[in-house]
Amino acid sequence: MAPTTLQHRRTHNLLLISKLLSQRENVSPFTLIVDNLEQSGKPVLREYIRRATVAKTEVIFVSFETLKKPKDVGVFVKAWESGVQQAQKEVGALIAKATQAQQRKLLIIDNLNTLASDPATAANLPALLSSFLSPTVSLVAVYHADIPISPSISSASPYTPQPLTVLKYLATTILTTHALNHILAAKAARERSVAEPVFGLAEEAEGVLLGLGGNSTSGLVLEMEYRRKSGRGVREWYFLPHPALQKAEAVGVRNRFSETVMLLEDHVLYRRPSEEKEQAGDDMDVTFDLGLTDRQRQAREGVVLPYFDAQKGGGEGGRILYDMGEEDDFDEEEDEI
Repeated sequence: MAPTTLQHRRTHNLLLISKLLSQRENVSPFTLIVDNLEQSGKPVLREYIRRATVAKTEVIFVSFETLKKPKDVGVFVKAWESGVQQAQKEVGALIAKATQAQQRKLLIIDNLNTLASDPATAANLPALLSSFLSPTVSLVAVYHADIPISPSISSASPYTPQPLTVLKYLATTILTTHALNHILAAKAARERSVAEPVFGLAEEAEGVLLGLGGNSTSGLVLEMEYRRKSGRGVREWYFLPHPALQKAEAVGVRNRFSETVMLLEDHVLYRRPSEEKEQAGDDMDVTFDLGLTDRQRQAREGVVLPYFDAQKGGGEGGRILYDMGEEDDFDEEEDEI
């Protein structure tokens, strides 16, 4: 990939993840976060809440597994206590009020597995989630990939897709969480051309639920899949530092947070020293300089090549131009014979 194209891709993808996490311009109406035991999606939710607070966007938190109201959350709906139907009515009233007032809202659902495993809501899950969307409301929901599906749901019909498949089809952005230590271990195995290690439930070992190195306090890896309105998809890997390690800094009048999300390939532990040398230049191992100074470049442009006029006038075929000098012995009469 050309350096200009590579730099354009890096800049575009960094701006894209910033828009997605900040929910600017309603860039993604429905964002699905797929996490597991190895890496929880709660740090991503805290990042959404943190950025929404900076943008002065009210957060509506629908809780199916969170008992205590998170910090900076405007409305906390206890769906685990009131039930799905009552929570749906309460959230619907809040969304209708926000739509009439043209106020930006961020709706967060901390666990979609409860809705996907309930026979009363599993069949109408797309319609239920669509009722929460509006031009001024963005939906961010978490699905735990390690929780098994209820047998009553999985055996209902052999032609019915799995809940995760339906959610991925509906989502405009899919964020899959990975543990940084596991990504580094897999990368090291690929470089040695050996089988990549597996962790947690993937080990299929008796009694093993959680592998070593998961849920690191330094940050997590995000695998992003963003779908444009045209249908074209964008895939990228990012590193998101832990929200507790991010510091706020004053910029201008308002207090804003500095951008800390980076591409995974820029992480100091993921990037190899050999890659930095290759990016610095392919001529670092030669004993002479292949570059030209400005003076040498100007001198090269001023050189007139012989028979340069023969290259003009495309389509006339090859021809050689020769100007005769005084030393040339040429007789027109002999040439005619």
